[in-house]
Amino acid sequence: MKAFKQRWQIQQNWQLLFPILGVLGLLYSSYKLANLFFDNIYLKIGLTLVITFVLLKFTLFLFSKLENKWKVTYRWELITIFIVFAITGSSSVFVGRPLIKFIGITKENLNPIVYWFLYIIIGLIFYQILLVCFGWLFGQFKFFWNFEKKMLRRFGLGRFLNE
Repeated sequence: MKAFKQRWQIQQNWQLLFPILGVLGLLYSSYKLANLFFDNIYLKIGLTLVITFVLLKFTLFLFSKLENKWKVTYRWELITIFIVFAITGSSSVFVGRPLIKFIGITKENLNPIVYWFLYIIIGLIFYQILLVCFGWLFGQFKFFWNFEKKMLRRFGLGRFLNE
């Protein structure tokens, strides 16, 4: 455990929450993917373990590449950032879908291309808001606010930022 804490630069035990949440998220995602392919519980468990291993290796590869690009103080903060991105992506869909239905936009009463365009735009708007909110909740407000400003500049909206 001491080597694990040193590798991820964990100083206090509460910071172990983030690696645990990360592994649980990988296991859940792997199970949902395995559930798409098999009905047999033993095959699901086997495929879940294989997918978890592959996703874990891929995630650790991403950490090694992004560790130098993203300026964070400790390595465990990378796990927190990945968790925030995952929660935000899922949440923007859950918030955007009911809003579109409330407005009255459906695939049946609108051209499918226009429907999907509006769906993506509304999802993107909520994604921007939720990214900063979840970043704040997970203690990474500064990182996500800078990330958000960079993204807004790329969208051509940098003139609305006060700097």
